[in-house]
Parts: sequence; C-alpha cells; structure tokens
Amino acid sequence: MSLESRFGVPTVQMHTNLFERQVRSTVRFNGMQGMRAAFVPQPVMGKSDAELRAYVDGADAVTGRPVMQEVIEGLTLPFKEDEVQKAVYRRTTPRLVDPDSEENLHQLFLDNHWTDMFPIVLPTEERVERMLAGTSHGRDEVVGRMTPAAQRAPWEFTVEKVAVNAVMAGARPEYFPVILALASSGQNARSTSTSSMASMVVVNGPIRQQINMNPGIGALGPYNHANATIGRAYSLLSQNLPGGSIPGLTYQGSMGNGYSFSGLCFPENEERSPWEPFHVEKGFAPTDSTVSIFNNLWHTGFTLGLREDHWREQVRHMLLGMDPLNRPLFALDPIAARLFVTRGGFETKAQLREWAYETALMRAGEYWDYQLMQNYVLPRATAGEEPFATKLAAAPTELVHMFNKEAINIVVVGGETNGYWRLFGAGYIKTVSVDAWR
Repeated sequence: MSLESRFGVPTVQMHTNLFERQVRSTVRFNGMQGMRAAFVPQPVMGKSDAELRAYVDGADAVTGRPVMQEVIEGLTLPFKEDEVQKAVYRRTTPRLVDPDSEENLHQLFLDNHWTDMFPIVLPTEERVERMLAGTSHGRDEVVGRMTPAAQRAPWEFTVEKVAVNAVMAGARPEYFPVILALASSGQNARSTSTSSMASMVVVNGPIRQQINMNPGIGALGPYNHANATIGRAYSLLSQNLPGGSIPGLTYQGSMGNGYSFSGLCFPENEERSPWEPFHVEKGFAPTDSTVSIFNNLWHTGFTLGLREDHWREQVRHMLLGMDPLNRPLFALDPIAARLFVTRGGFETKAQLREWAYETALMRAGEYWDYQLMQNYVLPRATAGEEPFATKLAAAPTELVHMFNKEAINIVVVGGETNGYWRLFGAGYIKTVSVDAWR
C-alpha cells in the first residue's frame, strides 16, 4: 500500500486465499479500494518448488482467472472510477443501542461480536456511571488508540468506552484505574497473528493489596475476582475498541488461544520473592502501582523444583524446548525462586537472566532451520542487523544464543504449596503507570 499510495509504484499484492476478507477489508479501511491483489491457494508451507510454481501458473484461488494475467493487468491497466473513490469510515461505535429485553440485548451483543462468547454484564448507563466513579478522569477524555490488525488504521477511544467494557467484564469501579492503564498502552490483547498468540498482564505495587488481587494460591486460575475481571476487561476492550476481532476478517489465529478467554492477569508476589519486584527492574519505585504487558504468549513449560544434581540440565532442556522466536518468562513460585537462589546462587534476577542466556545455546544450522526464524529473523539478519547477522555468519555446527539476553524475564507468583514453576514463551512489551489513571 505504501509503494502504491506514497511513491506511485504500480503494485499487486500476492496473498493466499484464506486472507481475502482481511485483505479487502484492510484496503477499504485505508481508502484504497483499487489496490490490486491476486490470490493463490493456502497453504504454501511444506509445498515443493514445482507445486508453488503451479500456483503461480494456475488460476486465482478466489476469482478463477489466471494469476499472472491478473498480475500483469494490475501493473499496467489504469484504475476504474470506483477504484479511486475513497471510502469514509466512522472509527467508533454508537454510544447507545435501542432499548430491548435483556435476552434480546444479550443476543445483540453476541451477534455483533462484542463479547468473548461468555455471558456479560449489560453495560447500562447506570452501571457505566458507577464504573466512571473509579477514576478522576472525565468520561470524554481520550485514553488511547489501538488497531485490531497490522495495516488497519487505529481507532481512538475515551474513558467512557473503556468503562463500558469494564462493566461487561464484571469488574468493579476500584479496578478501573488498572483497566485504563492497560487501555492506554495501545497494545492489543487480541493480536491478529496467525500464530494464535495471547497476552499476559503482571500487576505490581500497592494497587495489588488495595483491590485485593491474589498473588498466591491459584493466582493464575479462576479464583480471584480482580485477577479474572481485569484480564477479561483488557481482552474485551482489545476486541471492541479498535473495531472488532472477527475470525477471517481481523483475527487470523489458526488455532486460537485459550489464554485469550481470561486475558491472563495476575499480581507478582513481591512479599515472598527473594528479588526486587518486576516493575522496579523496569525503573519504577516500589511504591508505584503498574501493569506490565507481555504478548507472544504461546509456549508453557512446567516442572517441579530444582534437583540437587541435574538442575542445570533440567532448565536447559526446558529452554531448548522453546522455539527460538519465543522470549522466555520464568514464572516461579516463591519456593522455586528461593531454590534458584540457594542451588543456583542467583542473588538477583539479573544473574539468573545471564545464566539462562548463556545456557540456551543451539547449533546455528538448527537455529536457522526453524520456520519462524526464516519468516521473521532471517530478513533482518540478511540486512545486517545484529546480533542476527553474526549468527547467520556462524558455521552450521557452531553454537549460538537462542535468545537475546534482554528478552529473558522473571516474575514470582504462587502460594508456596509446592515449588512448581513455569517457563512461558511471552515477550515483554511495556510497563504502564496505574497511578496516572486514578
């Protein structure tokens, strides 16, 4: 789209047919109905060169016309009148819906893809007003902007719009500053990626006790009202405020992700941790209240404790079990965290991070053979970006680091009923102040 609109270079997009609806929607929302496109069959992964050549030499999987004919025409024929008329879209939703019965209103929300398919609390004006009392910010103040998918224009939204989704999730007014902080991040919890990634939220600071969040037994499960409804509110607002999350249109996660139901949210167990809190690592004071957002939540490794003799091999195996594009997040019960101190000698999170970085080594040939590395990292390495260019220059049998050091993070959570811990594949995005939204 940039080549065509900014530089005047005739361009034809090439996509697989499963992305037709999203492609058509994206170009319309960007005012480029005339953007030419051709579609080949899905999948392309695992196909031989001959099979891929047959796609190009064959018929468009959507229109049935020869692919190369569409490409040549798209590059040479002038636009028709209706192809250059820019469409105007209202990037918001109506403030109110028409009055109706409770049953019909619930069905309306379902039919319009405004829910996570679970029952919601209907956001009446009275309920939204009570939610708004949870912040000093005005209802019409702009909180932020968010987009449902790459190349889609972001939508702007207000405090009131966020309150509507907080009500729908069943949250309480005292949770509202946390939800506003998440909304202000601009980070969508419902990423459109075909990889089916989800998001995760870690809460730090005094707000944890003030709203009775649970950092202990069952913290990652359905056992605490604040944990559950804050995560759900973030998921719902990410679906509704940028303009929708609809499979095949603005959501392309091939398998989907169960974490997206809950919008996984939990507080760090700062009091039982042997290390400094996560938000302090990121430059905040211990007395600040914050939310930290992670995305790319795919992988979960799970184990008990650290064995006395072979704990190094135990952790190394877990790290090697990840895709190199993942970013490791150690989620440690306080018992497990203390084992990393007593058996590993890691007096700080930085020391554990350094050790994990040096431990997670893989042969370069294997590293570059991963599909995700070829898709997303190989072009950056070829362009000379470090440290990837150095890894690309390594001999196939040479050991290279699987992860960038700064991508490895550690949080402490759990109720010490046992020393279990997890290794999430989850990439840190940012930490946002909650206090700014009180």
